[in-house]
Parts: sequence; C-alpha cells; structure tokens
Amino acid sequence: MYLPKQFEETSIPVLLSLIKAHPLATVITLSTSGLNANHIPMVVAENADATIVLRGHVARANPMLADLAVSAQTLLVFQGAEHYITPSWYATKKETEKVVPTWNYAVVHVKGQMRVVDDAEWLHQQLEDLTAQQESSRNTPWSVNDAPAEFLNQIKQAIVGFEVQIESMVGKWKVSQNQPSKNRVTVVQGLEEDGTEKALYMRDLVKKHL
Repeated sequence: MYLPKQFEETSIPVLLSLIKAHPLATVITLSTSGLNANHIPMVVAENADATIVLRGHVARANPMLADLAVSAQTLLVFQGAEHYITPSWYATKKETEKVVPTWNYAVVHVKGQMRVVDDAEWLHQQLEDLTAQQESSRNTPWSVNDAPAEFLNQIKQAIVGFEVQIESMVGKWKVSQNQPSKNRVTVVQGLEEDGTEKALYMRDLVKKHL
C-alpha cells in the first residue's frame, strides 16, 4: 500500500478500533492459480501471552483452506470510513480553480500467518464472540445458544475456524491532511451539509485533523 507519511496511522488502539467497527475483512491468500480473496467477518482476540490475533471461520468447502498448502502468509484488509470529496468544497477553488476531486478513506492492512483451528470448543467460542460483537447493541440480542442444539451441531460440523497471527498492522487515514487548513474546514462543512451517515462519519475523521 502506498503510504505517504502524513496519512500513516500508527496507534494500535486506533487500528484495532477500526477493525472492531468494520470487522468484515477482505482476506487475501495465495492459491495454486494465483491470488484468492474472501470476505470474512473477524474477531479481535487476545492470547494468554497478551498477543493479539484475528479469528474467523469459513465453510469446510471453502477452497481458501487449501491455499495454506501453498503459503500461510495472509493479507487482511479492513475498510473503514470512505467518501468522495468534490473540489467544490475547497475554499481555494474560488481563489485559483487549481483543485481536483479525491477520495478520503481509512483502512487497515494486517499481514500474518494463518492456521486452521478444527476444534469444537474453540469454534463454539468463536461463534459466541462474533455473535456478541454484532448483537450487543440490540435491544434483544440473539445468542448462539438460542438455536436448537442439534441444528447448531450440524452448522458447526460444516464450518472450520482459523486464526491469523499478526506480523504487521498498517493504517492509512487519508482524511484531507494534505490540504491547507481552510480547505479542511470547508470539507467538514460540505460533508456536514451532505448529511448522510457515511458523510458524517468522514466529517468526524477530518475534524480530528483540523
């Protein structure tokens, strides 16, 4: 990933916060026929030795599992807030007209070694953790144990867990830092006027860099 210094985010809590808020990862592996991409929701977990890992599960029939015979090296991409930035929002447009469109975004790339975890107890905990992660804000959260035990066992037999040991974690927050301060102010105003959930999320990121 091309990463100019001004866009680099190095805070581990900030990077993990994006992953937790946007857990659906693009998981890229190397297969015998080239690169392979799957889209898998992940859970941030901590080992007994305090190291951080990412955990997920896939169908046993998923060819991704066979990719481990080629290489265990894995890239996971977590996409956070993103929004088109029109040059019409820049204060300097009226002064010089020397402005062009761009796209703001926040993203985290994680590289690590993947391993399969084919263990019923581990898998049940993974399902509980992932479900709780997504259901906790609901008024009446659904629980894995709400499903009939026999049905749940059938589901678990058809899936397998995996874990990625993190080797590197890189964040890119491209949120108008390369613009003069007056343009950042008017970008915030433009996103505010746009008013969509996506625009307001990006507005808040840009405001942190005013």
